[in-house]
Amino acid sequence: MTPGLFGATPTTVLAGVRLSGPRLGGRSAEDPVDLVVRDGAIAEIVAAGDAPAGDVRIDAGGGFVLPGLWDHHVHFTQWAQTSRRIDLSSARSAVEAAQLVATRAVHGTDRIEGALFRDGLWPDAPHRALLDTVAPDREVVLVSADLHCCWLNSAALAAVGRADHPTGLLREEDSFAVLKQFDSVPDHVSDVWVSDAADVAASRGVVGIVDLEMRWNAADWLRRARNGTTSLRVEFGIYTEHLERAIAEDLSSGVAIAGTDGLIEVGPYKVITDGSLNTRTALCDQAYPGLERRRDAHGLLNVEPERLVELLRIATGAGLRCAVHAIGDHANALALDAIEATGARGTIEHAQLVRPADLARFARLGVAASVQPEHAMDDRDVADRHWAGRTDRAFVLRSLVDAGVQLLLGSDAPVAPLDPWVSMAAAVGRTRDGREPWHPEQSLTVEEALAASTRGATDRVELGAVADLVVVGRDPFTSTVDELRTMPVHTTLLDGRVTHGG
Repeated sequence: MTPGLFGATPTTVLAGVRLSGPRLGGRSAEDPVDLVVRDGAIAEIVAAGDAPAGDVRIDAGGGFVLPGLWDHHVHFTQWAQTSRRIDLSSARSAVEAAQLVATRAVHGTDRIEGALFRDGLWPDAPHRALLDTVAPDREVVLVSADLHCCWLNSAALAAVGRADHPTGLLREEDSFAVLKQFDSVPDHVSDVWVSDAADVAASRGVVGIVDLEMRWNAADWLRRARNGTTSLRVEFGIYTEHLERAIAEDLSSGVAIAGTDGLIEVGPYKVITDGSLNTRTALCDQAYPGLERRRDAHGLLNVEPERLVELLRIATGAGLRCAVHAIGDHANALALDAIEATGARGTIEHAQLVRPADLARFARLGVAASVQPEHAMDDRDVADRHWAGRTDRAFVLRSLVDAGVQLLLGSDAPVAPLDPWVSMAAAVGRTRDGREPWHPEQSLTVEEALAASTRGATDRVELGAVADLVVVGRDPFTSTVDELRTMPVHTTLLDGRVTHGG
């Protein structure tokens, strides 16, 4: 890389590393090597101790070097904010969630924010009155773990002009609109949070993310890069409300943003066609149990099929690849219909419940499945209840691979932790917390999970490859599922620069 945003890239020697796995160079893991990085690429791989002197020498201690990892679906600003909100993930009822809010309500006078509640199995329903009881004079805004609903008390509802809402539980577009009004953190504050979060991601071996935050991300990430947040590559998404602006500014997928030395690129056009499982808004062929008499018994369609075709045609014509959110089986079918009608390229995001006949359509249309394996661990009990009798075609990673579909793994952070090792462990083991594996027939191999967590099968640790690398403390190809989940990360390099460890 020529001097620019980062200055000159130093020559770095990773001393005493080992290569591992059938797709990572073919060398024996028993023989440590020195890996020389020059001008942002792997310049030499020589026997341990034979490398020339470099500007930076890192003793890898016999660790294993792998391609740098990507998270292919995050909401990065929200992930950075979530750690500063009340963690409601332990709540097993609306009452318990309100009690957690009560512990914060005794301190301060500012708005109370919480996150990560999952009400899909709660015996009681969230209601504004519960929150009014514990915080009658302060705004309370709680965001669900799946990001598709929010729960507000009366003060917060009044603040956004929704004082007449009967329950305070808002779903889908209503929720998205309300949360935007509460997104009032100044840029200089949220940018510090994002920078810290980027360093945390790098500490888990992450070199790149696809950020699908509902913002005008071009300005956000240009500002952050210029202010020193340079530990991640970022491909940012564009939503419908910004589509005309993106086209007017000639932003097409894969184009690097000027002034970022290639670090920030335009990603996909993102469109959300249905809801989520936990919120019972994912659009399904069958009704949700107990909701059969409601108009939304099958979930919600956020974008009508004709409108989806129109939007994908516009985005595709502008050179944008598409990322279509579809979770329910009906939504996935409609998404594939629109992709076929327009010739759009890109991904279906989540693809959690899929008709068997649609597996082949994914492959035939060249649509990648951007999936989040840890969601299956979070939602297995919710799926067993609300998708009873259909879970053999839920979170079907193996079926997609066997059908010839490219997988891209991610977290959907803050829905799940931004940690590719967590995602890979869930994909390989289909288990967590000592439970029996859930539909283990849908497991991936370590090789498949790692390929889906990098930039694909062409990503190698070999001469000439871009030096986006991670050195880990265990051989992933011989690790147990629990060892994968807690993989120690020694060093992360991005384009030859050390972003963690060293």
